[in-house]
Amino acid sequence: MSAEDPPPAAHRTTEDRSDAGEDAAALAYPNIALVKYWGKRDERLVLPWTSSLSMTLDTFPTTTRVRLTPRHRQDTVTLNGKPLDGEPLRRVVAFLDLVRETSGRPARAVVESHNTVPTGAGLASSASGFAALATAACAAYGLHLDARALSRLARRGSGSAARSVFGAFAVWHAARTGHQDPDLDSFAEPVPVRLDVLDPALVIAVVDPRPKPVSSREAMQHTVNTSPLFRAWMASSRADLVEMRAALHGCDLDAVGEIAERNALGMHAVMLAARPAVRYLSPASLTVLDAVLELRRDGVSAWATMDAGPNVKVLCHRAEAGRVAGVVRAAVTADSVHVAGPGPGARLLGDSS
Repeated sequence: MSAEDPPPAAHRTTEDRSDAGEDAAALAYPNIALVKYWGKRDERLVLPWTSSLSMTLDTFPTTTRVRLTPRHRQDTVTLNGKPLDGEPLRRVVAFLDLVRETSGRPARAVVESHNTVPTGAGLASSASGFAALATAACAAYGLHLDARALSRLARRGSGSAARSVFGAFAVWHAARTGHQDPDLDSFAEPVPVRLDVLDPALVIAVVDPRPKPVSSREAMQHTVNTSPLFRAWMASSRADLVEMRAALHGCDLDAVGEIAERNALGMHAVMLAARPAVRYLSPASLTVLDAVLELRRDGVSAWATMDAGPNVKVLCHRAEAGRVAGVVRAAVTADSVHVAGPGPGARLLGDSS
């Protein structure tokens, strides 16, 4: 634990808890992993098998408000104006239970969240969602966490949310083998990048906004348990991370794109090798991937990446983003093509009363 980290819950004093906000709102953006997170070695603590690296976007934010309701006996959670139920509700309540345990405050809460990105479609809605929830809940329950501790907390809701705590590029560290407290050792932190030199953009092709039929959590565990390629992918992903950090340091967008594309396609290959296979790739996905290859043949620096879903993101120079978006839109006759740049980290909003 660093000197800046908050004391464990058992060591908090009444004074630590006396200035709770009671009501807070926060904003967070999704991030797209360029070196992927796929597979947990600890489900409860959400500890990944490998470290990952991402770019936080400047589009598709999630806004979340948390208001304490001490007289209520249960939490109330809405997403885009509709009550949550089932597994999504259970995840939010479990996360709030963790915040309550850490803060020493048992009050239930009303949570109102608004997503501007399709939920459950492989567009990192859980990353922005839990980063916003963590930021707002900490303020409402009077927890004062530094950014590293906040990323650890957000991780418990959704692993990729640890990275959305930070803007631009961030790396989420897998806990080191044998560390005495792996929960403390798995956190995200910023990756310094000269954005004015790299000047990246992501063209996002939403070829299917519907929730995917197999959740990321289910697909991850199934892949870890059954794919004969998983251990080989872990080894290659660790090497990809080392090369990716060097490419970002050198502001070499072509190298960044090449590493990101091979890492993403490798992840999908591992899923296809699971037994039975997990397939998120659709015909439209493959059409976009083919269009990206054609762009490169025409001399455009364009590189594809995909998360657990059919939607494709294309990394390119900002100056060429318009051309790339036009080619992608024509290839799949899709109206839902967006251009994003590096965005900010999670933050509290103004007076939410």
